[in-house]
Amino acid sequence: ITVKSSNKDTATAAGEEDDDSPEEEPWETTLKTTVVNIEVGEFQGHKVSLWDLLHSRYIPEENRKELLELYEAGELTLEQVKTVVTTIVTKAAAAAARAEPAAPVNDPRAEPAAP
Repeated sequence: ITVKSSNKDTATAAGEEDDDSPEEEPWETTLKTTVVNIEVGEFQGHKVSLWDLLHSRYIPEENRKELLELYEAGELTLEQVKTVVTTIVTKAAAAAARAEPAAPVNDPRAEPAAP
């Protein structure tokens, strides 16, 4: 009986897990399934979901919250979110790439010469 009970619990738990999936907001699912090809930083050569880009280190938390709120409210289209997110990530990753090699620790003169 205990074994049957725990099997039933496992089935119920799995069933509950399945029930949680449809509860994901449609707008959230769209962001997770919409992939973009972005050629910067660690994303280079990979297709990345807008959701992953929004939660990457390139998007500040305030910007992410604002974009999600505007998109959820219907004030931004998917295309607008895609444009904003890819622009922010591209610029931030490019700036990070320029900043890293421009300032070697052992040569303080390299920083002014970089631009």
